[in-house]
This record gives sequence, C-alpha cells and structure tokens, in this order.
Amino acid sequence: MNIAIVGASGAVGQEFLRVLDEQNFPITSLRLFGSPRSAGSVIRFKDKDYTVELLSEDSDFSGVDIAFTSAGASTSKKYADVITRHGTVMIDNSSAFRMDSDVPLVVPEVNAEDALCRPRNIIGNPNCTTILMVVALKPIQDLSPIRRVRVATYQAASGAGATAMDELVNQFAEIAEGKAPTIEKFAYQLAYNVIPHIDVFTDNDYTKEEMKTFYETRKIMHSDDIKVSTTCVRVPVLRAHSEALWVETEEPLTLEAVREAFEKAPGLVVADNPRDKIYPMPLDVAGKDPVYVGRLRRDIADDCSLNFWISGDQIKKGAALNAVQIAQWLIANDPKFQS
Repeated sequence: MNIAIVGASGAVGQEFLRVLDEQNFPITSLRLFGSPRSAGSVIRFKDKDYTVELLSEDSDFSGVDIAFTSAGASTSKKYADVITRHGTVMIDNSSAFRMDSDVPLVVPEVNAEDALCRPRNIIGNPNCTTILMVVALKPIQDLSPIRRVRVATYQAASGAGATAMDELVNQFAEIAEGKAPTIEKFAYQLAYNVIPHIDVFTDNDYTKEEMKTFYETRKIMHSDDIKVSTTCVRVPVLRAHSEALWVETEEPLTLEAVREAFEKAPGLVVADNPRDKIYPMPLDVAGKDPVYVGRLRRDIADDCSLNFWISGDQIKKGAALNAVQIAQWLIANDPKFQS
C-alpha cells in the first residue's frame, strides 16, 4: 500500500507510525504531511528518514491508496477534496465528517462492512470515547437490544493532545516546587483535580464530547433506539481513558451470558476478579491494543441493567489503531485493494 499521514507530527500522527510498525502494515511508500510549522522536519520510520511535506491545495495525492488524517476538523474539511480527488481513501480521525450521511463511521469490531459504502472516499474514525464504548456494547447488543446507556467517563490528558500531556506533567512538577501551575490547555488545573468539562457546552448543557457518544453510538450500531446519556470528566491520568457504564437491555441478561460474550468478542479482554483486585486501570492498559472490561455486575436498581467498567488506550484503540484496523479490513475485504 502507498500510505500518507496528514498531521504526522502530532500525538496521533506519531501513534499512527508506531501502530503501522507494530502491525507490520504492508507499506510500499510513505508520505508525511503537516502544517507550515512542521513542514520540512524529518521523522524517522523503520530506519529511514522522511521529510514532512507541506499540506496545501497543490498537494498531489495521486498514487496514494490510503491517507490517515489527524490534523483537526478544519484541516480535514479544507483539504478533503485535495486528498480524495484521485481515489485515495481518507480515514479521518477528526469530527469533520462523522455524522455526514454519506460518510461511514466505523469501528471494525462492530460495523466493518460499512466501510465499503463511501461515496466521497472518506471514512470517519469515531470519537475515542465512543470507540472504546461500542466495542463493549456490541456483544451485549447481540444478546438483547440495548435500550439505554448511561456512562461517566474518566478521560486522560492524552485526549487533548501531546501539549496537554506535557502540561499535566509540568503542573505536577511546578506544584512540587511550590510554583503556581501553568494552565493553558484545560479550563482549570488538572493536577490533583478532576474537571467535569470536555469540549464546549451546547444549548442543552451537555458538552459536544458528551453529545458525540449519543449520535455516534446510534450511527455505528445502526440503532436509533439506543439512548445514551454521558458525563465526560477529565482526570489527571497521562494516557488511557476509562468509563463506568450502566446498560439497560430489553430482556434481563445473566452475568454468565454477558461474561461469555465479552470473552468471545474481538478487541475485548476481560479483567474481572474483584476478590483478587483484578480490574482494568489506565496505568495497566496504556500502550495496549484491546479494550479491557471488568467490574461486571447486575444493577441492583434495575433488573434489566448491568454495570461494568472499561479502560482503553485513547491514542491507540481510541484513535490510531482503530483507523489502521479499518485499513487492514479494507485490504482484506474491499475489491478495490485486491491484487
């Protein structure tokens, strides 16, 4: 495959390179694109140096099979036609096109086949919170239709980018030295704190991040009946998000059936033995591919509801890995990529 990465210098762009290497992705040629600030810089990949090209209206993507884009929604919107005009498949990590009816929104463990119908040659990579959640919801949905999902997220600094991760580390250091912490990426100090505010607030007092889980879950799971209510919280964790979920199904489900479904589901690892203090934690799952699930129990307030907890690496499965898995699925299943 001839591959391009747009936004190669950012946290997710760098993760794309690591994941492509780990997955031994079949790369014939690689091109890296960036903003005027990063253009001209050199990035090393598999013992070879690559110079970051300036992304512009004149950029030529002819011959590029798949472009992974993670440079923000405004950049994706501005350059989508430039990237796709010669038939390149654009797998976009921004929010630019996720809810467009003619752009599939794909998590391979849930709805891989949707990637085949892409009139604009664009495939949306969902929000990180949604990706982690639907991987765990799919095996439950297969047992009994889901009516409602209530979720509280515990989102790491990585969700706000590399500079946000640096800010958290620096805040701890500044506080330890008796200095006032620098606050630039977050609304408030994140070190020794939690902030119940991610993205901007909408008219209904939910944030855009919270509303993404509502709309994206319905689209990915092909169900307008699922109701999702979310509270998103930034926590002083460097990398990997966690979520507490309350899931109501049409029929009561046994814990045994759900546990078995979790164990068989692709992309999920069950870590659930409370008596031995085994449950998913961001410290343990950072840098790993799967979504980890534990603390499975019946909701004592509702016979048709289950409670459980998930953790997953936000930059990896919540972004770069999911996009690469979409590309891997296309290579294996899309006639366009069959030799």
